[in-house]
Amino acid sequence: MEDIINFTGVEIKEKIKANSLEESEVYSFFKNRIKKVDSQLNSFVDIYEYDNGERGSAYAGVPIAIKDNICIKGKKITCASKILASHVAVYDATVVNLLKEAGLRIIGTTNMDEFAFGSSTENSCYGVTKNPWDRSRVSGGSSGGSAAAVAARLVPFALGSDTGGSIRQPCCFCGVVGLKPTYGRVSRYGLIAFGSSLDQIGPITTNFTDSAHILNIISGFDRHDSTSSKEEVPDFTKSLKDDIQGLRVGIPKEYFGEGLDIQIKKAIDEVMAIFKKKNVKIVEVSLPHTEYAVATYYIIASSEASSNLQRFDGIKYGLRVNNTDLEELYTKTRQEGFGDEAKRRIFLGTYSLSSGYYDAYYLRALKTRNLIKRDFDRVFSEVDVILTPTSPTPAFKINEKISDPLSMYLSDIYTISTNLAGLPAVSFPCGFTKDNLPIGAQLISKEFDESSLIKLGSYYQEHTDFHKKLPPLGS
Repeated sequence: MEDIINFTGVEIKEKIKANSLEESEVYSFFKNRIKKVDSQLNSFVDIYEYDNGERGSAYAGVPIAIKDNICIKGKKITCASKILASHVAVYDATVVNLLKEAGLRIIGTTNMDEFAFGSSTENSCYGVTKNPWDRSRVSGGSSGGSAAAVAARLVPFALGSDTGGSIRQPCCFCGVVGLKPTYGRVSRYGLIAFGSSLDQIGPITTNFTDSAHILNIISGFDRHDSTSSKEEVPDFTKSLKDDIQGLRVGIPKEYFGEGLDIQIKKAIDEVMAIFKKKNVKIVEVSLPHTEYAVATYYIIASSEASSNLQRFDGIKYGLRVNNTDLEELYTKTRQEGFGDEAKRRIFLGTYSLSSGYYDAYYLRALKTRNLIKRDFDRVFSEVDVILTPTSPTPAFKINEKISDPLSMYLSDIYTISTNLAGLPAVSFPCGFTKDNLPIGAQLISKEFDESSLIKLGSYYQEHTDFHKKLPPLGS
């Protein structure tokens, strides 16, 4: 069998279709690679046996990994939390059903921060997922398992979820492509909720061609999801070869100030230079309410999380610490089942929603969210796409920020505004630091204009090879 580690997911699909690769052989290749390599990373939670699934479908036999907060019928779903350690999903998430119908084979579930609360995949009951480029560093979060698995070529595709950067930031740290679609573009039915007005499922791949293909499969209206949009879904693969000449790219000055690593700034400048060669117009713009984004996000996200996590009480599903007293049952179950970061988010959210503080915190955060959205609306009347860094720093050391929550929260400073505004955004590899750590650039577009992200990103990857580089892992 051919050595398929360097094939893209779409190339694997075409080789299976041409009978130069067998479905079961492809699956065995990646399953064996996971067993050999993942002990160095801890990116997978569960690995599944080969399932024939839909035969003759477009992507028949191509493996994909699913983040451990997306339901797969008959499989354990834990959100990397002790409180759901024994829970088995009783239905397929809409995205999982769509992937199965397309013929993709779910090879397993990936590690994450507990209930997606985190930016490093250190807050997991399964332990930390390590960065494939430097195993002393984090993979990012909360979709760190999915990003690390794709970067290490343990699987061609993966799904993650993004509430404030949880697809894009780990993809930045691991050197792969992570796309957060417009809010409502992809159904959230079957995604265990963190922040219901912020969450969005999206693809993690090595390249924009694979991203476009997976986005085609998972996008569209779903009657099971009340926030799902009826907006027409284009064929995103048609954007892969579109001409970018004449596009206007905005550079927000607020994203290039104090705290940005000089190596990352230089890499973004080089991205601009590549675009300029194609007569893309670079325009400085301003998003003045960016400075309030972190505070706004953590009030809204934690408030929604505290409400969503009320269901985990030891009665309906998951862990139960038996006790004759009902109140003590609730208390002890949650005390033993939730990790420190989950408890921190619950406390913060409950406080923000409590009587006497609702107006001062939650209501004010909602008003500020509207101002952030208006900033983007104004800028998109001037430009087509916005270019920024994905993260102010490369991947940080394991345990470096875990005891300093505020420092950890600030690692998402460039990504959270798009979730507050409901906009699509993508992170893609654009270079390496002197320590050989990946650098990520971020593109943001107006609502339901993922095509512009794919168009620009695909052009960039045609003229660079950062996305083709492999991490220094043993096989």
